[in-house]
Amino acid sequence: MADFYQNGTITTLHNLGERSTESLEQELSDYAKVRPLGLILPSLYSEIATPALPNILAELKDVPYLSQIVVGLDRANAEEYQHALSFFSDLPQHHRVLWHDGPRLKALDARLAEAGLAPKELGKGRNVWYCMGYVLATARAQAVALHDCDILTYDRSLLARLLYPVAHPLFNYEFCKGYYPRIANNKINGRVCRLLVTPMIRALKQVLGESAYLNYLDSYRYILAGEFAFRRDALTDLRVPSDWGLEIGVVSEAYRSNSNKRICQVDIAGNYDHKHQDLSIDDPAAGLSRMSTDIAKSIFRKMAIQGTVFNQETFRTVKATYYRLALDLTEAYRNDAIMNGLCFDIHGEEKAIELFAENIMEAGRYFLEHPMDAPFIPTWNRVVSAMPDIFDELVAAVEADHNEFVEKPTVTRLPKLRRA
Repeated sequence: MADFYQNGTITTLHNLGERSTESLEQELSDYAKVRPLGLILPSLYSEIATPALPNILAELKDVPYLSQIVVGLDRANAEEYQHALSFFSDLPQHHRVLWHDGPRLKALDARLAEAGLAPKELGKGRNVWYCMGYVLATARAQAVALHDCDILTYDRSLLARLLYPVAHPLFNYEFCKGYYPRIANNKINGRVCRLLVTPMIRALKQVLGESAYLNYLDSYRYILAGEFAFRRDALTDLRVPSDWGLEIGVVSEAYRSNSNKRICQVDIAGNYDHKHQDLSIDDPAAGLSRMSTDIAKSIFRKMAIQGTVFNQETFRTVKATYYRLALDLTEAYRNDAIMNGLCFDIHGEEKAIELFAENIMEAGRYFLEHPMDAPFIPTWNRVVSAMPDIFDELVAAVEADHNEFVEKPTVTRLPKLRRA
């Protein structure tokens, strides 16, 4: 059952009824005549062989209002890039696949690196940053959505609801974030959000006092959702994180650049399931362990920018307060699960909390020992200022890749991929 409460510092747009996808799409088609709409899909090549991406593609074929789809392709050789071109060729909308591992884009990346402007880490942040640059360079879309390619429960209503707030001519939102419940396989998912981010934000408020920024973060229903929508101008000055703190970093950038009145969240799905990361207790550089550390570092950096002073004792107190609050929330989640007939693994939940508590301390230690750390990729405004022809070069490289491989015969022997 949907609710109608506005109990945060940003607007929440609910799904209050049974409005059809067709009705939303008809309006978006009208709005797109004035404000063209686009979509960014950051993808690994391996996702082509999963159940999720083929279904996403099948749904997108029927979307009538998109002027542009930009696919960021990672971890693909030449043969795999050609296969990806063939795979995405069924899209009726104008689309391009950015081959990040291809020689042309790697050469462009090397030029940016020489000027100290290139992303320093591989991963989703780098992928998204280049796709945003391409959207800005082509100017085909005035508002753009972004979502992952591993959504198992995808249907095109998700995209319609995500874009609607930044497309509607009467709305003034520059940034919109999607949210949804995370229930699958008879259990509650979303461990990092439930067991790390929410209790850590509340622990920080308890230890350091009320904060407009922390209240803003706490307003999000599902802050780690990977689904965003932006007006085009918001992309030019966006500092995209290069680590696994992408989602926290993007909502923090929206806060930095806009009044809360220009930020909203929207209910985009009745349920949502995607590829799950391992907890990775024994490997701090992988899975949810790495993610939790990067998220904590991202929040600490943003608070420091606003004048909060941290020391080792602060982090010890935050960790202890977090641990108690997280355990209390676990009881609430357990009771919620029982009432709804869902399974709940108390042992597994508390193991995750113990790991996250350790990683809060690790993130604090790293923050204190690396005061000059700069984890953000430069804004596209800065890049264009330093290299005025960069957009022309980016478009030329993408078009050259596309034209070279589209003219080749279709690959007949494709690499074998393990299906998920």
